[in-house]
Amino acid sequence: MATKTANVLARVEPEVKAQAEAIMAQLGIPVSVVINMLYKQIIMTRGIPFSMSIPAVEIPKARDEMTDEEFKERIMKSLQDVKEGKGIPADEFFDGLLERIGNYGKI
Repeated sequence: MATKTANVLARVEPEVKAQAEAIMAQLGIPVSVVINMLYKQIIMTRGIPFSMSIPAVEIPKARDEMTDEEFKERIMKSLQDVKEGKGIPADEFFDGLLERIGNYGKI
């Protein structure tokens, strides 16, 4: 016996839609399956199944989200920090990062 279905109509930004659908296509998962999974998670958790809070820290922009001027300012600030001895050596940074993500000594 065929499963009955209902339609969902949603308006999304064209670029968001295109990016998300490209990822789903790479994964081989139809949009309808993803929507159905989301709905089932909402039912199971009795809420939205992911955090909807505003991060306490500013999330840095990716290079393609910055203007050339913003990128130049970020680079100049980083160079100034290095000259002033701010920061930590790269090996210490990566050791700490690996320890925090639980892969210390595995690479």
